[in-house]
Amino acid sequence: MLLAGAVAAGAAALSGGGSQDSAATTLAASATAGTAENRADGLALADPTGPYAVGRDSLHLVDKTRRDPWVPKAGNRELMVSMYYPAREGTGRTAPYMSTEGAQAFLDEMELEVPAKTIAGTKTHTRVGARPATGKFPLVVLSPGFKTPGATLTGLAEDLTSRGNVVAVVDHAYEAAGVSFPGKGILPCAACGKVGPTTFQPAAEGRAKDLSYTLDRLLSRTSPWKHAGMVDKRKVGMAGHSLGGASTGATMEKDSRVRAGVNMDGPFINAGKTSGLSGRPFMMLGTKDDHSPGVDTTWDTAWKQLKGWKRWATLTGAEHMSFTDLVSLAGQLGADDPEGLPGERAAEITRDYVGAFFDQHLHGRHQALLDHPGRTRPEVTLQHRDARNPSPRS
Repeated sequence: MLLAGAVAAGAAALSGGGSQDSAATTLAASATAGTAENRADGLALADPTGPYAVGRDSLHLVDKTRRDPWVPKAGNRELMVSMYYPAREGTGRTAPYMSTEGAQAFLDEMELEVPAKTIAGTKTHTRVGARPATGKFPLVVLSPGFKTPGATLTGLAEDLTSRGNVVAVVDHAYEAAGVSFPGKGILPCAACGKVGPTTFQPAAEGRAKDLSYTLDRLLSRTSPWKHAGMVDKRKVGMAGHSLGGASTGATMEKDSRVRAGVNMDGPFINAGKTSGLSGRPFMMLGTKDDHSPGVDTTWDTAWKQLKGWKRWATLTGAEHMSFTDLVSLAGQLGADDPEGLPGERAAEITRDYVGAFFDQHLHGRHQALLDHPGRTRPEVTLQHRDARNPSPRS
C-alpha cells in the first residue's frame, strides 16, 4: 500500500513478517503520484494528545571506539539523534518533516514515484528553537526500522513528547536512505542488500551498541545536548519498529538503565536467560497476521522468557508499517487498503498504546487500556489473557 507496502517488502525479507501484495503496491504507488500533486491542503501528522508543546534539536554523535560496520573506510560509527522535548507554547518555528533532498533519496531507495516535496512538506507539530518547559521528564529512545529514516516515527515522537517525555529518535548511519550527516550530506543505505535472515542478529546487536552509546552520551555529566537538565536519568524507556524493535530487546538485555521497552512488529534475536529482562516491563505490539501466537516463533519464545509485567497486543488489519507515519500518510493520499486498518486509525492506536505503556511504567499512572482495550478499540487483541498473565498495576 503506497509507501508502506514497498518498505514492508524489505522488512519481510529480513524477519519473515510484513506481508504485502506487490501488485497492489505498484498500482497504489503509481496512482498516488498524481493524487499527491493534486492534493491542495498537503499532508499532516495527527495532533498530539498531551498538554505540552513540542520542541526539537538535532545531535551528531560519533562513537570513537567503533568503526562503522557497513562502511569501515568511513571511520568511526556515527549517529544522528533528533531530540524532542516538552516546550513552551508559541515559541520557536515550525520544524520540517524531512528535507526535500532526504525525501527524494528515501523514495528513490524504495522505487516509489511520489513527489518528494509532498512527503517533505508534511505538516508537523514540532518547533525548532522552542524554549523548554520547566521540570524534569523521562527519556524515551526510539529506533526506526531497517531502510526507514527516523523521520517516519515523527508522529509517535511528537505524541510522546506532548505527554511529558523527552524523546530521542536515533538514525543509524548507512542503515537508511534520506538522513544527512555533517560534512557528508545524505548517506546512502549501504546496509541495504546486506541484511537478511542470516545477518539480522548481528545487525540488531550492532544497533543495540548504538543505542547504549546514545544513552552514555545523553545521561552523562558532559551531555552534548544543551537541555540535558530536563532528563530524569532514573526513568528511561525505549521502543523501536522492526529492526529497531529487535534492537530494543537486545539493548535491554545488556543495559539495565532502560526500565521499560516496546517492540513494534520486530523479531526477537535471543531466547536465553537474559531475555527475561530481569523482570522489567515489556510490551509486544504487532500485526495480527504476522505476530499472533504461533506465527513468529521468536515472539512465542520471548513471551515465555519475559518475567515481569508484559503485554502482547495485536492489531487486526494492520500491516508492518502501520506503526510508523507511512501508512497514515498513505491514507491521506487515498491509498488505504480497503480490506485493512485505515492508516490514521493505525497511527491513533499505536500512539494510544505506546503512550499508555510509558505513562504507566515511567510516570506511574495506571492505564486501563493496557488491561482491556474496551469497545472503542475492537481492532486490538491482548494475547494470552489468563491467570498466568494478570493485569498488575505498576
